Amino acid sequence: MNALFIFLISFLSLGEISLDPIEPPVQETLTQYYFIRHAEKDESNPQDRDPQLSEVGRERAAKWAEIFKDVEFDLIFSSNYKRTNSTAKAIADSQEKAVEIYDPKKLNDPDFQEKTKGKTVLVVGHSNTNPAFVNLVLEEKKHQDLDEKEYGSLFIVTVTPGGERTSQVLYIN
Repeated sequence: MNALFIFLISFLSLGEISLDPIEPPVQETLTQYYFIRHAEKDESNPQDRDPQLSEVGRERAAKWAEIFKDVEFDLIFSSNYKRTNSTAKAIADSQEKAVEIYDPKKLNDPDFQEKTKGKTVLVVGHSNTNPAFVNLVLEEKKHQDLDEKEYGSLFIVTVTPGGERTSQVLYIN
């Protein structure tokens, strides 16, 4: 009986035994942002502050959709202009996604950061807002406004779970 008592005490002192599987630690993922400028706008009416895309612009928007066919976006954002919406919509439609409107006056605010954390995100903006947005995400002033005639710039910004931020710019013309 002494041996059985010692065995039980020893067994119980091993600690709690659980039959539940061990949960692996949650791994945070990269956040990746792709910033493009809207495609070429119709400039036939210089007074129009919100023009549609030109024919060349519609072709470029379709080209962007083709370029991004292998990038699965979680979120697609556009400023609230016809030219940015049309550019974003070409890509969103090809991926069966919705386009969300962002406020260029609230670039990279805490709500945007939280909503996009760990996601792959497309932002369609303008020659001045894209570099400003990229700089805010990078937390440094690295990029200048784009030339008004530059429509093929692609900024790619990566934020690691540890907070390291990198960027690159490609020109697809």
